[in-house]
Amino acid sequence: MSEDKKRGEDVDDGGPGLVYMPFVIMEELLEKLRLLNYEKEFCRPLNLKPMSRHYFAIPTNPGEQFYMFTSLAAWLLRTAGRPFEQPQEYDDPNATISSIITEVKQYGHSVDFPPSKLKQGCGEHCLYVLDRLTDEALKSTHFRWERPDYPEEEMEEENIVEDDAELTLNKVEESPFPGAGEDEFEEEEQILDLEGLKRLNLSKQNQESSKPEEILESKTDAADWRLEVERVLPQLKVTIRTDNKDWRVHVEQMHSHKDGIETSLTETKTYLDKLHEEITRTLEKISSREKYINNQLEHLLGDFRGTQDNLAETKERYRQASGGVTERSRQLADVTEELEKVKQEMEDRGSSMTDGAPLVKIKQAIQQLKKETTQMDIRIGVVEHILLQAKLKDKATQNKQVHTATTEDPMDLKF
Repeated sequence: MSEDKKRGEDVDDGGPGLVYMPFVIMEELLEKLRLLNYEKEFCRPLNLKPMSRHYFAIPTNPGEQFYMFTSLAAWLLRTAGRPFEQPQEYDDPNATISSIITEVKQYGHSVDFPPSKLKQGCGEHCLYVLDRLTDEALKSTHFRWERPDYPEEEMEEENIVEDDAELTLNKVEESPFPGAGEDEFEEEEQILDLEGLKRLNLSKQNQESSKPEEILESKTDAADWRLEVERVLPQLKVTIRTDNKDWRVHVEQMHSHKDGIETSLTETKTYLDKLHEEITRTLEKISSREKYINNQLEHLLGDFRGTQDNLAETKERYRQASGGVTERSRQLADVTEELEKVKQEMEDRGSSMTDGAPLVKIKQAIQQLKKETTQMDIRIGVVEHILLQAKLKDKATQNKQVHTATTEDPMDLKF
């Protein structure tokens, strides 16, 4: 799935391999889920079967796939540390999809397709959401790829050849018949290493240095010689292990595969030629039958085209008539609305004219005013009484002062 273009759009330059991208993404998603141990952590608690490698790439059962998609997305969100409830079978799918898309956007991933694309439960859009959530779950679990551990290559063949050369050399030296060992060594000389040859040369030099000057004559019986050779012969053979990295083995395999391909090609080509002939004959029959059907149905096709033209004209007239009806219906709605307003105003005025509630309110207000007036009169009387008492008290005080002044100086009063 291309990240630079919106999902769901046709890509002209994508090539034929773009159709199979959902299968590749599904296989990668399944590998990531296995890293998260989804079979034990997700499938067992919900009693679900493990998914196949093309489960979300092709539509099989929309209801089951949508439930698996929402459940897997909820589990991945919980694994990534987000609180997300497990979707139930009878939950609103739109609400569930909206919640999942909101969580994906919170991680910073763009969702440039409508939520209805996820209702199918499969396809590139569902794979996009699950792949992003799986990456976030792996980040949350702190998963890291470890460095690869390459096995050390063991050089076994050279050791084996060297050991076998030493064994052969020892057999030659220990043999009571020197000529037999030399002949046998010459037969196996092509598979010995340099060390063995050096040792052999040294042994020959030692033998030559220890040769007597006189000619040696063998006193061994020929029959005994042959029996000894037959007895020692199995021990003188050198066995070399086959190495798969040897180019000779690869060449032999290439030749064997080539022979197998040529044999299979000859057989397959015959079947393919027969299949090609059958397909050609079938296509010719189909084309001839198509021409015959077209000739037979030509007049019916003409009638059908004329009927389609009449239908188009009728639809156009209906559209024009429905446009006028729509305009008049709008005017009727406006007039009806104005009429409702006038009726409402008339009802308000009539109810206000026949309603005695304002008069009752006026009477209650008058009674309240009378009560307040009475209270004000009482308060005024109290205030007047207080003022009168104060005046009387002041007058009594003045009289008392005058009386005291006359009693203190009576002579002044006489004169």
